[in-house]
Amino acid sequence: MKATQLLKKDHDAVKKLFADFLDTTDRAQKKREELCEKIATELEIHAQMEEEIFYPAMQEFPEAADLLEEAHDEHDQVKSLVSEIEEMDVSDSAMTDKMNELQEKVLHHASEEEKEMFPMAEDKLGADRLSSLGEQLDQRKKQLKKGAMGRQDRAA
Repeated sequence: MKATQLLKKDHDAVKKLFADFLDTTDRAQKKREELCEKIATELEIHAQMEEEIFYPAMQEFPEAADLLEEAHDEHDQVKSLVSEIEEMDVSDSAMTDKMNELQEKVLHHASEEEKEMFPMAEDKLGADRLSSLGEQLDQRKKQLKKGAMGRQDRAA
């Protein structure tokens, strides 16, 4: 799978998690806790993969500099919101507002990547390189998920 396809698939998966969360009420505490954990984990893993593998590949192209700078800034904003949400009680009514804010940031970021950075990657990197990067991203994702599962098991 090409890097852009894998990253788009991640975007779609987290969009579904947001929809699932926002379909719950503040009385569905256990479900909300699970979804918050999944959203936080998915976003953390996705950002780390992009920052370690995909973005460095794009740095080869001067015309990607502004997009990469904005993407890093957006990752920082998302990480900050995730930290705030992790400190909140899922029964807190402000949780929905904060999750909406996070969803808005993530959707904006994903949309920009898909409309601007991914087409540039397709053009500049080519199919072979994108496939190679896709394999690297997939391997890294598996490593990070394994680590995340270990942390969750220790926390339980």
